Amino acid sequence: MSKKNDYRDRILNFLNKGKVVTTTEVAERFKLSWNTAEKCLLEIALEGKATRMKKAGVNLWVYNGK
Repeated sequence: MSKKNDYRDRILNFLNKGKVVTTTEVAERFKLSWNTAEKCLLEIALEGKATRMKKAGVNLWVYNGK
């Protein structure tokens, strides 16, 4: 499994816990740059597995349950 897929799967499992998270929280939790975390989260959103909400200059992410 590639490193990218490993991060993606770990982030997806983290989102699956049912809470709303920010890109910064994901980046800190998995020791990734903010840009890498955002890219992984966007890819998950494009798959329809998460939704991004923008609020006061912060990206919030929530699992869609798919």
